[in-house]
Amino acid sequence: MTNSSYKVAVLGPIPYDHITTSKQQEIVKYGCVTHPVIGLARLLGREGKVMPVTHVRRKDEQPVRELLGAYDNIDLKGVYAHLDQGNVIQLRFLDQNNRLEKQTAFMPPIRPEDVAPFMEADIFVGVPISDYEVPLETLRYIKEHRKPEALTIFDAHGPTTTVTTTGDRLRRFWVERDQWLPYIDVLKMNIEEAGCCWFQKEFKPEDLQRDYPELSEEEMAAFAHHALERGVRSVIITLDERGCMVYAMPGGQFSATFVPSVPVEEVIDTTGCGDSFAGGLAYGLLDGKENFVRAAQYANALGAMRTQGVTFEVFLGREETEYMLRKHYGENAQP
Repeated sequence: MTNSSYKVAVLGPIPYDHITTSKQQEIVKYGCVTHPVIGLARLLGREGKVMPVTHVRRKDEQPVRELLGAYDNIDLKGVYAHLDQGNVIQLRFLDQNNRLEKQTAFMPPIRPEDVAPFMEADIFVGVPISDYEVPLETLRYIKEHRKPEALTIFDAHGPTTTVTTTGDRLRRFWVERDQWLPYIDVLKMNIEEAGCCWFQKEFKPEDLQRDYPELSEEEMAAFAHHALERGVRSVIITLDERGCMVYAMPGGQFSATFVPSVPVEEVIDTTGCGDSFAGGLAYGLLDGKENFVRAAQYANALGAMRTQGVTFEVFLGREETEYMLRKHYGENAQP
């Protein structure tokens, strides 16, 4: 990193989360956008700033501003409370990777006018957790008004999740996927969400007994190829604790690279791991070289850090993070 003025905009909710871990530990905290924003703030230091774009309840505005305001490189002008709406979510983990979710309050969508003041960003990171929070019109606006060299990273968690009238948060097929792909540069998701993105044209009833269709390696590659042909520059699918697959098309040739995870001795809390992963991707791509494997290594590092505690003190600075990468990836750590 040599530029002293990198700027990253992070779009999504800051939900008031009540979490019950798989070990029956109770945690109450602000989630989602807070993870990549603080992770990026720690990595960037004086090299740049992070700009969250979100809607919160008025009662949450001051504690959110106090939380993020502890970092002098976080710009808070995109923390909006004038509509007095924000997410409130209860999460109960069944095991390390699976959880039940109930939502009782809802932020309004992030509209083009909300993100318009941040068009100077080098990277936009969309981390919606439901299908309405970062709409297609906002991604289109970003693509049409951002700097030519800027990138948009988007988490498929949003469009593959819906909220019912009983507050249940359920998986959904991203049927309108191809309308979105031209406005996304890096599409990130987990293995469950991948099954909601690549699906048959018609199912037999017995095929829909699972929460999602589980994709084979060949099906994941086929989905990635489909997305890359429609304008996405990289598709990255996380594989729980194993690591992630990075798909790209360098020089017009399809490539698939497995990037193993950064191991940890004990997992304390996995809430926000996917959001943190997206922040790591952004940091790894800030130099404009589009080294997606290196970006995935940073992403794995931030995801691993997130598991190590229930506070934001788990996130490390640049030197400590790069030491972690060298220690784990050795000569395979990307320059």
